[in-house]
Amino acid sequence: MAPSLSVREYYADKTIFITGATGFVGKVLIEKILYSCPEVKKIYLLMRPKKGQSCKERLDAFVNCKVFDRIHNSCASRLEKLQVIPGDILAEDLGVSPEDRELLQRETQILFHGAACVRFDTPLREAVNMNTVGTKKVLDLADKMSQLEVFVHVSTSYCRCEVPVLEERLYPADHRPDDVMRCVSWMGDELLDHLQPKLIHPQPNTYAYTKNLTEDLVSQQAGKYPIVIARPSIVTAALREPLVGWVDNLNGPTGLLVGAGKGVIRTMHCNEDYVADVVPVDIVVNACILLAYCTALEKPTEVQICNITQSGVNPITWGGALDIGRVKVQEYPFSVCLWYPGGSPKSSWLQHQIAMFFTHLLPAYLVDLLMCLLGKKPFMVKIQKRVNYGLEVLQYYTTKEWHFRNDNFRALRKKVSQEDDTTFYTDLNEIHWLTYVGNYIKGAREYCIKEDPATIPQAKKLQKQLYYLDWITKIVMCSLCVYFLYSYMRLFVGPVSN
Repeated sequence: MAPSLSVREYYADKTIFITGATGFVGKVLIEKILYSCPEVKKIYLLMRPKKGQSCKERLDAFVNCKVFDRIHNSCASRLEKLQVIPGDILAEDLGVSPEDRELLQRETQILFHGAACVRFDTPLREAVNMNTVGTKKVLDLADKMSQLEVFVHVSTSYCRCEVPVLEERLYPADHRPDDVMRCVSWMGDELLDHLQPKLIHPQPNTYAYTKNLTEDLVSQQAGKYPIVIARPSIVTAALREPLVGWVDNLNGPTGLLVGAGKGVIRTMHCNEDYVADVVPVDIVVNACILLAYCTALEKPTEVQICNITQSGVNPITWGGALDIGRVKVQEYPFSVCLWYPGGSPKSSWLQHQIAMFFTHLLPAYLVDLLMCLLGKKPFMVKIQKRVNYGLEVLQYYTTKEWHFRNDNFRALRKKVSQEDDTTFYTDLNEIHWLTYVGNYIKGAREYCIKEDPATIPQAKKLQKQLYYLDWITKIVMCSLCVYFLYSYMRLFVGPVSN
């Protein structure tokens, strides 16, 4: 049975503090709260100060992002509820002034902690300082918040990559968080780099390791105030809100879509039959808003866990997503392409390496050779090495089958009214993958690459030219192979005599 208090009514007159506000999820979270919870009292945003910019100028630059368009167009006055708190997650005491610290401790009722380093290849010291030490500073601040009703910690469903099925429960870290934080505070770079593989094992990278470490740290606060840990899987472009297909970075699948669409990525190590557990950012944000609401009302003494994952609900495989991408990139081609979009994923590592040599590295060296001959600076080899490194980091996630339990996530719909379920939608069955992937490519084109939709007709003409050039090149290469093979046979076999 849904609570008598609606989500909108709960958030009315509430003061919220958000870390990670300028991130992908953070922007959508702020926009959704302002748009769907109009009576919210105040939203404080922790932002790094910039030289030469006042807090007002920093905020003005932030809200001018396209993600806030519908707020500007329909209810611009609500943006006045936003207030910047100058600070830095890496600074001592978050870099927050005593006056602002006292303000937050006196007024904050809901705290969303989303600030984190999301790069997989971050050195251990940097990852621990950002993800774990930073969270410790936020928890220290939360301990003195006199009105705090709920603490929402945004983690990841890839926090324990070695378990066969990630359940919605806490997984104690292999090392005590306090010990690791002390360790990175004094240990030299050379020794820490040497110990890093042993410390993070069996996790594949410092991101997963520090996320698990941080969950353990957060769980130590159980009983002080209601806590919920949200574990989204791979967060992708918006399904519907605030803008269809909205995305603002090239991380993860977005980078793959853009790289493949521009003809830069032509092979990747991936099992096409494995499910791509991706969740649109607006569904992730809606789930976080509902988790804060339910946890605050229920007031549990134990830490609540929610895996915001597909887990077999309306699944799509990597191969299925790539097949749709090949079709939809014809509708929304990129204006600047290296080559005609093509290539394919390889389940075999060896096949991928061979394909990468012939379709990535060899063409890159040829392009740079041409640039040198023209007296221009070479660039392609450097780009391809970065692309290949990115693919190596991602292949751990595309060559393994992932299983998550998400009963708590699916139960959110039953805990709210039908109206709230519509407003804060979390039903993954609403995703029509053919339409979604098309909107994803269109959104990446417009919001990440900054290509005007008006350029699509011209881009289609370019893509047609690249298509013919691609075929001509294939025919020439095949002809050369046949010629060299024929010449080789004549050389060693000799002419055939009557």
